[in-house]
Amino acid sequence: MDDREKTPNAGKQLVSLGTVLVTPPVSILGVRGYSKDHYGLHAEFDVYAKEFPKNISKEINFKNKEGAMENAEKILGRVKEIFAIVAVSPRDAGLEQKKPYIFEALVSGGDIKKQFAHVKELLGKEIKIDQIFETGATIDVAAITKGKGWQGVIQRFGVKKKQHKSRKTVREVASLGPISPASVMYSVPRAGQMGFHQRTEYDKRIMVIGNTENNQIKINPDGGYKHFGLVKGDFIILKGSVPGTYRRLIKLRSQIRNAPVKITKPNILEVVI
Repeated sequence: MDDREKTPNAGKQLVSLGTVLVTPPVSILGVRGYSKDHYGLHAEFDVYAKEFPKNISKEINFKNKEGAMENAEKILGRVKEIFAIVAVSPRDAGLEQKKPYIFEALVSGGDIKKQFAHVKELLGKEIKIDQIFETGATIDVAAITKGKGWQGVIQRFGVKKKQHKSRKTVREVASLGPISPASVMYSVPRAGQMGFHQRTEYDKRIMVIGNTENNQIKINPDGGYKHFGLVKGDFIILKGSVPGTYRRLIKLRSQIRNAPVKITKPNILEVVI
């Protein structure tokens, strides 16, 4: 149902398309502290967990230097940002890839000491999607878009075609710029790689957070999804679309634009696959 106030459809039933994302648990492998000056961020320390989950320790392993935790706590005074080093195993999402995805996630809230203590408690543990986000929350989505290969300026930038009688070529830019300077500026549309770039889309609402073991919502069609298969474990349904193709890593974060004062849970009447 439409839970937006002061809209013509307020309180009425709506049909909206969504995207199912498999959300395997995130393993906290370590914590990294950054100092900051006018040159940018500089890594000050890395502290790793003593034990990793089995599916990750088989593929990759980090070892701490002697007294790494004590040294990190001593230099927290000059640290400006705390990042958690996290890993996601594609095997947990039902994919064939063995090597885990490892990346950093910014920790916010409270001062540096509280952030460090929070990540320290979570070292070596797994975090599930329902511990980070809640139903009805709005998030940002970052992913690698579908690759289109080498494309010309007509498709890549939407340049207008020339008249068929006017030039030798029709699907090229009419002018590359002035005679001086004798170089083509970066702002002139040119042919090249299209797609397979990282893109971020903002304000995607979480409509459903669930698990396939619970039979409240049947999320898998007969025979599984085309190009993917069966969804296993935790999943979410986002309103609208997301960048990228099947079986590709998608990163989620809390929204940084238009954050609402309160989060309202959507009233889902039916989920149709």
